[in-house]
Amino acid sequence: MPHPSLIAQNLETIRARIAQAARHAGRDPSGVTLVAVSKTHPKQAVLEAMMAGAFIFGENRVQEATKKFPIAGAQLRIIGGLQANKAAQAVYLADAIDSLDRPQLADAIAKAAEKHGRLPELLVQVNIGDEPQKSGVPTAEADVFIRAMRTRFGSALKGLMCIPPAHEDPAPHFRRLASMADVHGLPVRSMGMSGDFPTAIAAGATHVRVGSGIFGERSPPGYTPPTPQSHAADNINDVN
Repeated sequence: MPHPSLIAQNLETIRARIAQAARHAGRDPSGVTLVAVSKTHPKQAVLEAMMAGAFIFGENRVQEATKKFPIAGAQLRIIGGLQANKAAQAVYLADAIDSLDRPQLADAIAKAAEKHGRLPELLVQVNIGDEPQKSGVPTAEADVFIRAMRTRFGSALKGLMCIPPAHEDPAPHFRRLASMADVHGLPVRSMGMSGDFPTAIAAGATHVRVGSGIFGERSPPGYTPPTPQSHAADNINDVN
């Protein structure tokens, strides 16, 4: 974990870059929300980031997130591909689930929301590059799925999320997602990470997800990087 002062310095730098990118695009910097991606970093790093003014955090894995959250004053967004058998934990713990991408997961979220009496903010994750190894609803199915999720979840469905192909120009993918959000009247467009968030802001991102730019690179002992999302566990009973 970087020294606390480095986390604060990194946050200051990222905020300045966000503001610069927004102004360059003719946008108000306050219209861009920074999600500090704390996956693989310890709770102490989250607390240090909060001391420097961050309060919205992104985690890929529910199991890992439960070791750090809830924290008073912090908002948690689940940004990784979510198996249906983890939906109950995610609904109970998170303020937002940014990776809604299939009917089975929608069923699990609805069931958990009824059980816990709360429904987090939801984003539909679109597989904007139609990459077989990535989570997200395929682009050809996105419009139908988004309409179905709006009917099912109403105002809890706030917007869309995407991760563009790593070795392509992200700009056309970001513009396509923003256009989808416009068509469906959804205000939130979560797109852009440490390496490409200025491009995402130019395309209309409302939320950018920055991890290494804030916390640095870290692979803790015993941590296994996420593999391409498999939904084989979707038929496993929900666990609390």
